[in-house]
Amino acid sequence: MQLIRGLHNLRRDFAGCALTIGNFDGVHLGHQAILQHLREKANQLKLPMVVMLFEPQPREYFVSADAKQQAPARLMRLRDKLHYLQQQGVDYVICVKFDRTFAKQDPNLFIETYLVNRLHVKFLSIGDDFRFGANRRGDFSLLESAGKKYGFSVEDNRTFSLDKLRISSTAIRHALAHDDLKKAEELLGRAYSIFGKVVHGQKLGRTIGFPTANIRLQRQVNPLQGVYAVRIQCPCGRAFQGVANIGQRPTVNGVEQRLEVHLFDFDENLYGQNIAVTFCHKIRNEMKFPSLNALKQQIARDVLVAQQYFRQNS
Repeated sequence: MQLIRGLHNLRRDFAGCALTIGNFDGVHLGHQAILQHLREKANQLKLPMVVMLFEPQPREYFVSADAKQQAPARLMRLRDKLHYLQQQGVDYVICVKFDRTFAKQDPNLFIETYLVNRLHVKFLSIGDDFRFGANRRGDFSLLESAGKKYGFSVEDNRTFSLDKLRISSTAIRHALAHDDLKKAEELLGRAYSIFGKVVHGQKLGRTIGFPTANIRLQRQVNPLQGVYAVRIQCPCGRAFQGVANIGQRPTVNGVEQRLEVHLFDFDENLYGQNIAVTFCHKIRNEMKFPSLNALKQQIARDVLVAQQYFRQNS
């Protein structure tokens, strides 16, 4: 799979594709069904399968101008999306920078310039509620009309449901925010995980006997908050159990959301390496402790709870 950053980096000789456009946050079961269908269409047409997505996600961009609003929770970062999109057989991902210029672009110009003249799209799969361009004038109906004019077919993405619940990124965020990890797993088709690079932190964990691997979440605002029993997959292929805190670390006056993971029976160096953290069981909410010693005592209790969970769910 090849990542193309920006529509301006499209090759001039790009000779047709089967395309879908969206955020694909979570790459959940609904997304997977859409991508499987797109893969079949691409194979029939003997064309590459292309996904166009946006960074930042449009809702993140629009709320950033209003400090009173918080950016919507994001299920995964771009790196994670690419991992799962590759698993779905995508040939190209076009990552478009979403900014004021792009948002104000005339929708007809976008269709003609990029979808027709640059991508030479032959099949387009899109949600019937998709909006794009200046004043959100671009919609499914406009794309259908353009398809008839320029010779490409347009198909609306079906809505997929599980037990009458629409499978959506919003439903998964809601499940995670309400500590329903089982429901999130059902909608995703896998347990919820976060991938990230281990970075240097304040190293307070090691001073109280619980060294942690620290993962910055960058601009991702995650729906999870609190302490969890987790499984950790390391680059070496080995898997470990542990406890993780995701939040702002109020006891040490933290200001940015961060993921901190304490691995059981592990004393190696993970700095600079990418690990996968899978959330298995919520232990408690994040809280502020009066001292580091009180925090240490609580982490010891959290470790016992996590170890008991893993013994019962081995």
